[in-house]
Amino acid sequence: MTTAPTPVPAPAAADPSGGPGAPGTATASPTTPPRAGRRPRGGAWLATVPLLAFFLVGFGLPAVAILTGAFTVSSDAETGAGSFTTANLTASMQGAYWTALLSSLKLSALTALIGTVLGVPIAQAVLTSRFRLLREAVLTASGVLANFGGLPLAFAFVATLGNAGELTKLFHLTDHGWSLYSFTGLTVTYLYFLVPLMVLTITPALEGLRLQWREAARNNRATTLQYWRYVALPVLFPSLLGGFVLLFGSAFAAYATAAAMVGATVPLISRQIADALSGNVLVGQGNLALALSLDMIVVAALVMAVYLPLQRRSARWLS
Repeated sequence: MTTAPTPVPAPAAADPSGGPGAPGTATASPTTPPRAGRRPRGGAWLATVPLLAFFLVGFGLPAVAILTGAFTVSSDAETGAGSFTTANLTASMQGAYWTALLSSLKLSALTALIGTVLGVPIAQAVLTSRFRLLREAVLTASGVLANFGGLPLAFAFVATLGNAGELTKLFHLTDHGWSLYSFTGLTVTYLYFLVPLMVLTITPALEGLRLQWREAARNNRATTLQYWRYVALPVLFPSLLGGFVLLFGSAFAAYATAAAMVGATVPLISRQIADALSGNVLVGQGNLALALSLDMIVVAALVMAVYLPLQRRSARWLS
């Protein structure tokens, strides 16, 4: 009985360039590679419709209402009709309202500066620590504390550093001139959530510093101070300034904590808006409150106009 010969597969076609068609290799079926930078299909933009609708309802319509109301004075109490005027905007830049705006700017700039100075060393110490658990714990706590504000934060500080607070009585802080219900006390309170926010903001930038830069500085006999002065800080400067701007905006927009703690003791623009809307000082000052809100929007827009280009430049340096 004879055995049928085993079929031998034909050798692959030889490729003179030694490429995929070389002897001993199988030639894969040609496929069309995806084009780089191919635009999404025409219906892909529909996925952004809910986000755009939410932005329009949540931000667009209120912004239009504030803009129109700030330049309107009511002339008919029954129909609500009004006429164009700049008196509201002019009044928002005078007297107590101007003082409150300057006080808010001063408080925001001071707390943002202190938060930046304290947050960067903390973030660097955490990143260079050998204990991974410590790093994860600090970053997790920073994420929680950065969003801890409002009435709970005010209550915590009143119970701890208020006139009858535990630490106030323990260390007799009142005898040394300490008062939580002042500009200094409000500054300390704001730092409670601004420093963790800076830690979260600057950590990715610190991680982007390449080890080769430090080694190159050491090879050129540069000290640690010289490395930070001439290499690290110039690279981190856009991120540092961007973090400062972000902290400034967070402090400038804060309301509930200051309202619960200091009330009218420290003049703030957010408190003036609340008083104008509720009629605590004068009745019928709703349009003036809208003008004050427009002032805050202008400041926030300037902050974002500085923050976004800095973030893009920092990402380009550290990528």
